[in-house]
Amino acid sequence: MKQISFLPTLAMRSLYGFVIASFFVTCAAQAADRDRLVAFLETTGFDVALDSIALSAEMAPDMLGVDAGDFGVAWTRLSKDVFDHTKMRDIALGMLEETLEDDALTHAADFYASPLGARLVVAENASHKVEDDETKQQAGMRIISDLVADGSGRPQLFQRMGQAIDADGTGVKAVQEIQFRFLMAASAAGVIDLQLDADGLRAFMKDQQASTQMAMQAANMAANAYTYQGFSDEELEEYIEALEQPLMQRVYQLLNAVTFEITANRFEQLAYRLKDLEPAQDL
Repeated sequence: MKQISFLPTLAMRSLYGFVIASFFVTCAAQAADRDRLVAFLETTGFDVALDSIALSAEMAPDMLGVDAGDFGVAWTRLSKDVFDHTKMRDIALGMLEETLEDDALTHAADFYASPLGARLVVAENASHKVEDDETKQQAGMRIISDLVADGSGRPQLFQRMGQAIDADGTGVKAVQEIQFRFLMAASAAGVIDLQLDADGLRAFMKDQQASTQMAMQAANMAANAYTYQGFSDEELEEYIEALEQPLMQRVYQLLNAVTFEITANRFEQLAYRLKDLEPAQDL
């Protein structure tokens, strides 16, 4: 039985807290129309965050214990098709049409259209587009190390930011749920011979939860340090206070849920289609 690694590789890429453990839908009294939603995605940078979900596809072979090179060029074609940017944005728009209330949309859009908000979106979009996550992580960790050595309070700001983005504290469960659904789908499709049943797999992942959460927190701290290095402490404080507002919390809770469902859905589709590329593997 191959060793299974459940480190939060998905979270390190694009989630930045944009994922929660379960997808729930509340009936919006006055849901926004699609044109406003398209503008909302662009203004807030959520369109780029959705696109960057595709970068996590390269983690899929590692979770299955295989080398992406074993699939050849067919792997690149398959991952691009499953994680098609237009398709993912369309799914997101469909969900948000039914759930994002107009007052919450307006509140978030107004902040991200402000001078500070616009600068934050530029920095976040640039960070999402960095394909070499390891380099970004290493750079972020060096920044954190230097800040700690200097006695700076910025690491605490980054920690508070993470708490504001994932206010429910369920990000780690969401990442594990994505991995669970992917592995179960791969098993059902005959891509892998999973030696654990669903209950056994959940128990294994629960044992890994504490270490996974610590790894996620460290990864998110490093990513934030890298992304927001061009902002002052005062600007970060202003951003965090905006994230902590009740309406913004509602927006992020919904965006978390949308991102989780799209990521899990795409990984399930990837698992079912992998059977056409590679014979079954023993996991």
